[in-house]
Amino acid sequence: MLIYLLAVNAVGFAVMLYDKYLARNNLWRIPETTLFGIAAIGGSLGCLIGMYTARHKTKHLSFTLGIPAILIAQIALIYLLI
Repeated sequence: MLIYLLAVNAVGFAVMLYDKYLARNNLWRIPETTLFGIAAIGGSLGCLIGMYTARHKTKHLSFTLGIPAILIAQIALIYLLI
């Protein structure tokens, strides 16, 4: 489980940085549903760190509230399962 979480968070981090690269170069972007999907399957911490590292999607309310909300829900779920 730990390996999965490390991998999916690494992907979340990398995808945020890659989408920022695409945005700067006016290339086809990664859909927002994909970014939220990666966060929802366990990559929320990586996405959040990637957001603020690359300063990407930080002015979008859906991301500044949504990604942390997903992270809090995942932490609560892990707490309840343990």
